[in-house]
Amino acid sequence: PWTYVVLFAIVFCETGLVVTPFLPGDSLLFAAGAIAATHGLSLPVLLVTLAVAAILGDAANYLIGAKFGERFLATQKIPWIRKEHLDQTHGFFERYGNKTIVIARFVPIVRTFAPFVAGIGKMSYRQFAVYNIIGGCAWVLICTMAGYFFGSWPIVKKNFPLVVIGIVFVSVLPIVWEVFANFRRSRAAKAANDSTNVPQSPAT
Repeated sequence: PWTYVVLFAIVFCETGLVVTPFLPGDSLLFAAGAIAATHGLSLPVLLVTLAVAAILGDAANYLIGAKFGERFLATQKIPWIRKEHLDQTHGFFERYGNKTIVIARFVPIVRTFAPFVAGIGKMSYRQFAVYNIIGGCAWVLICTMAGYFFGSWPIVKKNFPLVVIGIVFVSVLPIVWEVFANFRRSRAAKAANDSTNVPQSPAT
């Protein structure tokens, strides 16, 4: 039973506390599903436990953002929170709108900051709750069942540590791409700004 408690706590903290985006998410769900495939854990209990943790985590993060987010931003000093992560999450909202709550579930780091930013932006809680439930259930179901399906393969059982590392690598790729895209956009904007600010030589 303590295994379920520990898994619940990790998923809740990873999605519910903006200071713990480094905790495992996708890889943990995959690993838990793979363990369930060997009958080490009950799959139905696992799915319910993780889904509840994910939904409650996002709900808590939303409330933290709604109550304290503006105060944190006003100070410009938020311990353990990097401004670029908030800016990146804002970019997701600008691109995908409220669907970000669902899409962000599958993007590390952004997954942790999306409900926090939604709370700061005063997104309707009723609307947030709908996306939260859909995203939380979909994320847990897809990642856990993927581990359950592939965990029963002999080759996966023999190379389980390598498989987990591969899952972590793949789960990080979207955020690496977003960081690279933001870097290119910022360089392009800076170059455009520099070109407009070049001093003109006086006419002779």
